[in-house]
Amino acid sequence: MNPFTSAENRLAQLLCLDDFERAAREFLPRPIFGYIAGAAETNASRDQNRSAFQKYGFIPKVLVDIATRSQSVSLLGKTYAAPFGIAPLGLSALSAYRGDIILARAAAATGIPMIMSGSSLIRLEEVATVSKNSWFQAYLPGDEAGIVALIERVKRAGFGTLVITVDTPVAANRENNVRAGFSTPLRPNLRLALEGITHPRWLFGTFFRTLAKHGMPYFENNYASRGAPILSPNVVRDFSDRGHLTWKHVEMIRAIWQGDLVIKGILNPADAAAACKTGADAIIVSNHGGRQLDGAIAPLLALPGIVSVCGKIPVMMDSGIRRGTDVLKALALGAKFVFIGRPFAYAAAVGGEAGIKRAITILAEEISRDMAMMGIDTLDKMRREQLFTLPCC
Repeated sequence: MNPFTSAENRLAQLLCLDDFERAAREFLPRPIFGYIAGAAETNASRDQNRSAFQKYGFIPKVLVDIATRSQSVSLLGKTYAAPFGIAPLGLSALSAYRGDIILARAAAATGIPMIMSGSSLIRLEEVATVSKNSWFQAYLPGDEAGIVALIERVKRAGFGTLVITVDTPVAANRENNVRAGFSTPLRPNLRLALEGITHPRWLFGTFFRTLAKHGMPYFENNYASRGAPILSPNVVRDFSDRGHLTWKHVEMIRAIWQGDLVIKGILNPADAAAACKTGADAIIVSNHGGRQLDGAIAPLLALPGIVSVCGKIPVMMDSGIRRGTDVLKALALGAKFVFIGRPFAYAAAVGGEAGIKRAITILAEEISRDMAMMGIDTLDKMRREQLFTLPCC
């Protein structure tokens, strides 16, 4: 995009969620863009997350009155304007100025939920004051005392929905981060300096602006206390050993958390059944955007089997959704709701809060148009019978 075009006109040129990725590639330094875009090892799961949607074609209905169609959804006692929300985005304040804050504001303004990441650089208490409807996603500390302290902190902040991510027993093998020059914390070096200098809009509009107004960012929400700084020549981020965590720890959390409890990172029907048994209020089928186990099944393919064992407990999904048609396919296969991550990170980077709202509007308009084309006036009428499994896939 032409840097001399007004911000409003630049956003108007972005016509779909994929356009934000192309714009962000130009705007962000390579290490930061690589952190968002990359996945684990060969990116096989990340790529399959997208290709899985090509397995299905639509069987639309015609001459149906869709003039008063609505895409609103009731979920966990609340009504949302659309069937999608913003997935947890780690380090979003590094790619966009006050990233978590503007994501929460944009979500609140458009009537959708935003899940704040535990790997965030702004204190969760600040985000809670911006939007009471935001959810908080936690990576569990490795000891029970640390778990209890973190849960109590989230509770005091006023969050009503807690999302526990369960697919991170160890740190993933993210070779792409290494190749892009990304590490946590970032280590000052000539390569990093050159990336900043060659991306001045990010350097002055995001990084230096953050330093000037808020000081050095730290990992604020992995624990009940502050973690490591984001930029350091020798400090190592503390990744808790979660290899010993089991469903007993989820039962412990359920006993002390009175709000809605969502378990994220489920791909196995047996795990879905265990989550329901331990008192989960909802499940998010996810392979972490392909960022954990490379080769893990695409959530869209795992979705029907998990829905079949969950009964009335809402099943949601993330990973790979880029179009309104993707959303409708997920709903047809049993998802109650979906979450989208990377595109909103790109939108925040290139356009701030206005960029996020633009991305939300684009996707919502696609869903509305696709509902009309499918011949449905409410999303609960999107059924499996309206999908055809293509023989080529």
